[in-house]
Formats: sequence, structure tokens, C-alpha cells
Amino acid sequence: VQLQASGGGFVEPGGSLRLSCSASARVFNNYAIGWFRQAPGKEREGVACISSSADDNTYYTESVKGRFTISRDKAKSTVYLQMNSLKTEDTAVYYCARVSPWVIKVLVTRWARNLYDVWGQGTQVTVSS
Repeated sequence: VQLQASGGGFVEPGGSLRLSCSASARVFNNYAIGWFRQAPGKEREGVACISSSADDNTYYTESVKGRFTISRDKAKSTVYLQMNSLKTEDTAVYYCARVSPWVIKVLVTRWARNLYDVWGQGTQVTVSS
């Protein structure tokens, strides 16, 4: 059981990328999905998450608010992370992961990596001039 993350690449500051996270409907439906990132030498941090198909509430870490948008295509069992106005500090490996819906509704648990049970393999995003 795994999520498939894709869409990373190289982009100049100010540019855009769209990441995708997909899996079978059985793996995807009824779960919240989160995007995390890990830069070299740093801990993995939560970036954005979207609740289960029932309500599609979205949450973002402060540093990406207004620049990143998470969305879900229920028919394709895919979650997207649209990243605009990219900065060099956004450079990282980006991972998507699955979690029970209640986890992201509570701030203290929203980015708790140990509660996310299925992870994608990661996709590299490099922002550089």
C-alpha cells in the first residue's frame, strides 16, 4: 500500500509547480491527505493537508499560506499541491501521506508524522536561479 507522489522538478524563484499524489480509491477515500517536505539537514515538516472527501477542509503551515493550494480530485483519487511564487527556501523533497480525518482537525495533531500511516516515495523540488 503506497501513495504515488509526482510533479517535482527544477524551477526559478517566483515560478510554479504542481505536485500530484495518487493511489487507489480504496487507499485514498475516507482519509485526509497531507503534504510534508524535508530539506537537507532539516526535519520533515507539514506543509498542507486536506480533509476526507466528505468536507474537503484545507489547512496550511504559515510559511506557504497564500502561495500553495491543496485540492482533491475525487474521481481520480488524486490530491494536488499547486505551488506558486516559489522561493529558494521551498527546496526540499516533498512527500504525501494518508491520515485519519480527525487528526488534521486538531491543531496539536495535524502535523504529527507518526499518525500518518501510508506515505509516498517523495518528489524533489528545487528552487534556484
